[in-house]
Amino acid sequence: MTFVPHYCDTAPQHEVHAVYHEQEYGFPVAHDHSLFERLALEINQAGLSWEIVLRKRAAIWESFRGFNPKIVAEFGTKELDSLLANPGIIRNRLKIESIIHNARVISNLAQAFGSFSGWLSAQHPLPLEEWTILFKKTFKFTGKEITREFLMSTGYLQGAHKEDCPVFRRIVALKPPWLGA
Repeated sequence: MTFVPHYCDTAPQHEVHAVYHEQEYGFPVAHDHSLFERLALEINQAGLSWEIVLRKRAAIWESFRGFNPKIVAEFGTKELDSLLANPGIIRNRLKIESIIHNARVISNLAQAFGSFSGWLSAQHPLPLEEWTILFKKTFKFTGKEITREFLMSTGYLQGAHKEDCPVFRRIVALKPPWLGA
């Protein structure tokens, strides 16, 4: 069996991963723009390293207008072409089209549940298998890994940090949804 280091083993000393590990990964997220960004980043990461996504994050954020779902939901051919021509982001047509589609879905969920966060809270708690089925049915470009990482990164599933990681204690103090508090 090959030892695979946990993110907590490698991220704290890394020039790119450290800040995300220490300040964002696993912390509860309630704001729809932040939730949409996390979903889009996880979609962008598929098949690539997380470091590439983190290095391109600022350009992705700017290109997707701060991840305001209402604005991105209105993107059309002009915006799609602009995104596909932008060397600062990950220019994968399927990923970009799914992010735009998912903005429309999130906007509809916000109308029905008050917010994307409200929709997530209405579904919680579910085991990963049920979350995966729900995400595949609801969103584009979301399989088990993207769903798991999105939910762990936003505090809906446990597992972002090892229990002996100092960040774990900070997250528990914030009472993330996975804690059931």
